[in-house]
Amino acid sequence: MSFSENPYQAPAGFFAAQAAADERADFLTKTYVHLAGAIAAFAALEAILLSLPGIENFVALTAGTRYGWLIVLGLFMLVSYIADNWAQSATSVGTQYLGLGLYVVAEAIIFVPLLYIAQRIDPGVIPTAAAATFVLFGLLTAIVFVTRKDFSFLRTILMFGGFAAMGLIVVAILFQFALGPIFTYAMIALACGYILYHTSNVLHHYRIGQHVAAALALFASVALLFSYILQLFMSRD
Repeated sequence: MSFSENPYQAPAGFFAAQAAADERADFLTKTYVHLAGAIAAFAALEAILLSLPGIENFVALTAGTRYGWLIVLGLFMLVSYIADNWAQSATSVGTQYLGLGLYVVAEAIIFVPLLYIAQRIDPGVIPTAAAATFVLFGLLTAIVFVTRKDFSFLRTILMFGGFAAMGLIVVAILFQFALGPIFTYAMIALACGYILYHTSNVLHHYRIGQHVAAALALFASVALLFSYILQLFMSRD
């Protein structure tokens, strides 16, 4: 989860919604091409990481111990904050790409325990969860693009919902209890809210030239949705 994206504080320039049709189309194309590239890079990194000798030791160190996983979560939140700030850089395109790349790498690392366990439960559950994620993402994206509705009013709800979810995760890790299927469904709903929010920001609040930051925000939402859909499918097995 990333709570720092704030396109309202973007550098000077035309909002995509106010730009000429060809500039707006170019911005949207670049945003979703970069999103596709981030997803492809994430998948490639996962394939490499999961094939490394001794990767089961990393899984045991993180997922198998309370404090190991807390350290990983803390580092991930710190890296996410840094990556988002870099991706929104107004002075350096290279810094923007560095931020997106850093975030993709961080997501790939934090996903290793979940995907490692999923492979051993049922190797087919990962592509099934990925397909369900893309279908749901496509439907939510279509809702925003068809209705042209501005979902920026969700910002406060998502922020508090995200912090509450993170607090519950930390408490569950410390006191070693399962959050259960209701929490999983709630997190899927939260991820859907993030997708609506960030997609509407792409249409209404990001500025021309901010396609890297927009792609990072969308990628973060898709990754969150995928992780909990995967956990939901795994729980059935």
